[in-house]
Amino acid sequence: MKSYIASTLILLLGLTTVWGQQTPAVAQSETISITGATLHLGNGEIVENGTVTFTDGTITAIGAGLQGSGRVIDATGKHVYPGFIAPGKSLGLIEIEAVRASNDQDEIGSLIPHVRSIIAYNAESQVVESMRPNGVLLGQIAPKGGRISGTSSIVQFDAWNWEDAIIKEDDGIHLHWPESFRRGRWWMGEPRGYQPNSDYETQKQEVLNFISSSKVYGAGKSEEINPAFRAMQGLFTGDKTLYLYANGEQEIVDGVSRLKDAGMEKIVLVGGYEAYKVTDLLKSHGIPVLVNFTHTLPNLNDDAYDLPYRLPKMLDDAGLLVGIQNAEDSNFATRNLPFYAGQVVGQGMDKEKALAMITGNTARILGIDDQYGTLASGKSATLFISEGDALDMRGNQLTHAFIDGRELSLETHQTELWKRYMGKFARE
Repeated sequence: MKSYIASTLILLLGLTTVWGQQTPAVAQSETISITGATLHLGNGEIVENGTVTFTDGTITAIGAGLQGSGRVIDATGKHVYPGFIAPGKSLGLIEIEAVRASNDQDEIGSLIPHVRSIIAYNAESQVVESMRPNGVLLGQIAPKGGRISGTSSIVQFDAWNWEDAIIKEDDGIHLHWPESFRRGRWWMGEPRGYQPNSDYETQKQEVLNFISSSKVYGAGKSEEINPAFRAMQGLFTGDKTLYLYANGEQEIVDGVSRLKDAGMEKIVLVGGYEAYKVTDLLKSHGIPVLVNFTHTLPNLNDDAYDLPYRLPKMLDDAGLLVGIQNAEDSNFATRNLPFYAGQVVGQGMDKEKALAMITGNTARILGIDDQYGTLASGKSATLFISEGDALDMRGNQLTHAFIDGRELSLETHQTELWKRYMGKFARE
């Protein structure tokens, strides 16, 4: 029996060693220069035969034909990009959907802005690790479920724990606006198609009453602490951003107009499926949009078949600041973020403008553009080298990746499996 237990422990330890997350990279200890590459700056600009040099995690020189210093990486014929940014995801909050103990993305309650997603973030998640080989190096970790889901934080994807991962803590609160139409609940005998939501006005007023009560609480001098009301105060001062999840025209108009009337300083529209119908309203309030992913079907039968493909460009053409959010229910597909931007290129958008939708634009929307999202002197050396076009599945082949100058391992559970089974077939 003792021998059996010992063998079992050795097997488990072996599995942990093979399949555990890669050890986080050590701090940059020497100057690094990447030379000869095509630099995609993330702001719409390209630098051919470019050099980028960084020291202590910060870019110190960038431009064409510069002399490299320190450790030189020859990237001739390759491409350098800023790290891609995935907003509004619950990465690190859920590992296996079927295992309840690994799912922390949804808390009990409907109006819970005081629930902080960051303290549940698992920096050792294998799902998070799988983002890096495609260039997704940063993300906004947001809770899901309920009407007001909680508070998000922005992290980098190579850390020992959530404290190490934080880039911007408690950046915003996520509000899911009620839907004026909903799908019929067939299991209750209702028609399967969309039906008017008879509770829409009641649900909308519930949200507005909560916001009004929060504002009154902040203006008062009550000694009683209300965690939910207290968490809302940054929305009235502009210290936090309200992320408004809404897709229909009526929901967008109602949400934006009523929330602005309620004193919300900074609003970001998430989803915005019909935002192209109300671009003037969004522009007048300076509201950016994080659109859903492009690899999907239209929501309604009478929508244009290619509306999801064209939507980011339509909003950009209208003068809005646009980022690509992926999709609220596609957490594990976030690694495909660069290919959603590539889809927009196929709809006629300039490739560098499409790139900005997952780099510079997203950084501006999240309020981290002073350090991330673009390649510039004085900014964080969070970037990667790709063999080819990183927005194309065929070209997105990373050779190096860095977060704050730290060189990452690009090995993951998936790459280990790929090597394992490629070896199997090679022997046959």
